[in-house]
Amino acid sequence: MFTSLFCSPMFLLFQGLMANKLTAGDSRTRSSVSIFIVAGLCCFFYLLGAWQRSGFGKGDSIAVEMTKSNAACNVIPNLNFETHHGGGAGMIDDSNSNVKAFEPCDAKYTDYTPCQDQARAMKFPRENMNYRERHCVPEEEKLHCLIPAPNGYVTPFRWPKSRDYVPYANAPYKSLTVEKAIQNWIQYEGNVFRFPGGGTQFPQGADKYIDQLASVIPIDNGTVRTALDTGCGVASWGAYLWKRKVIAMSFAPRDSHEAQVQFALERGVPAVIGVLGTIKMPYPARAFDMAHCSRCLIPWGSNDGMYMKEVDRVLRPGGFWVLSGPPINWKTNFKAWQRPREELEEEQRKIEETAKLLCWKKISEKAETAIWQKRLDSDTCRAEQENSGVEFCKASDPDDVWYKKMEGCVTPYSSEKSEEVPNVKPFPERLYAVPPRIENGLIPGVSAESYREDNKQWKKHVSYYKRINSILDSGRYRNIMDMNAGLGSFAAALESPKLWVMNVVPTIAEKSTLGAVYERGMIGIYHDWYYFCSSLLFEYCTLT
Repeated sequence: MFTSLFCSPMFLLFQGLMANKLTAGDSRTRSSVSIFIVAGLCCFFYLLGAWQRSGFGKGDSIAVEMTKSNAACNVIPNLNFETHHGGGAGMIDDSNSNVKAFEPCDAKYTDYTPCQDQARAMKFPRENMNYRERHCVPEEEKLHCLIPAPNGYVTPFRWPKSRDYVPYANAPYKSLTVEKAIQNWIQYEGNVFRFPGGGTQFPQGADKYIDQLASVIPIDNGTVRTALDTGCGVASWGAYLWKRKVIAMSFAPRDSHEAQVQFALERGVPAVIGVLGTIKMPYPARAFDMAHCSRCLIPWGSNDGMYMKEVDRVLRPGGFWVLSGPPINWKTNFKAWQRPREELEEEQRKIEETAKLLCWKKISEKAETAIWQKRLDSDTCRAEQENSGVEFCKASDPDDVWYKKMEGCVTPYSSEKSEEVPNVKPFPERLYAVPPRIENGLIPGVSAESYREDNKQWKKHVSYYKRINSILDSGRYRNIMDMNAGLGSFAAALESPKLWVMNVVPTIAEKSTLGAVYERGMIGIYHDWYYFCSSLLFEYCTLT
């Protein structure tokens, strides 16, 4: 490079032009010196270039040798890029490991969800919706390939547009546009689905329906933050609660409307495949501020109110239960519902009876919607329940629910006096307030101090993540999963109206922390990771 620059004709011409501008007295002397210097530099760089090409330089001789031998660049065979902070974490000796490549699955598995095969489900009993629950295949039948995206899949719209529009290619199912046409669930328009916000019980839109609920329930002041929507359909109730800073965990079964939950997630609304059947819900006790059923077709009065008792387990003291649709106000609506008066009357009687046993007070019944509130005073409630002969659950840990059979017993209020009236603050204050479970020492090994330190560390981590991935909080990612959530500090540090985080606490985790996550005003679920869900449901995952 330097040789060609200094010895080029253009450079010498430049020197000549400069020499012509010098004064007559100095021209000969300075020209001679300039020519001498330029000639010397040309000779020096010519010799330097010749030496470099000769291969006598140590670094170049190694490079030449490597090139001649076609050797692989594995001078350090155990080099890896795992994180090496935090003690021994990430110190993996992979010198003898082989990378396994997974091939794409056949296109017919585009909608495959582990443990939710419909053909296999039909072989299980119909009683108590057992056939709609998770039924996983034997080891030899597991898939070991990558689930492909639907043909033509595109990046979902950003929130809030995604609430109302989903690309047809992402969930190509039109059946609901016909079956629910008059109820305003979903409409097909060109190459997109449009969601007008209607539901079976609120065809005029979820906003007006939520306004009616908010006239009784303190939805808009942060008191109600976490909600459970049972039998959610396409999750429009949860979608419209979001702008009121209420986050709903919605679930629906994988039934003839197989795309319900897929539609919800494509819209950017928290949802999972699930059903109230024979197994307890995968949520901790006292998790939700509000539970909701809008024509969810759950037989609340059957099995001695077993499903209402399960809702009671996950409902926080002072929380609300909303039942909209049959059998509420059956005297007026039995003809429209095309059901016998006697059947509806008996159904409501059982619901009212169970609600009384659970110490739920009915605070409103208007049109086809009734609202109950769970009592805060556990002492009075316990005395009334004992006098009524209520059977209390004997399990010592009401959060131990993974694949546990649902019981017809009542989960007692905590025996801890300090937690009888949990001091859960309004949102967003509760996001960083010390959760009652931690404040009362109910999570071994976690103190208020270690909780604050965990938050501090995750704020730093998330700040660093945002520098690496500058679009993390831009709205590009809506559905995020934390696969090992701990205390939920990753999700708290990411808190934004543009995104939500599914906090997963593995069932093998040393500490049961999901209850504290809910007390912070976030949502999550227990999972054992033995089977993994389709990656299409979440746009960004982290294992912390």
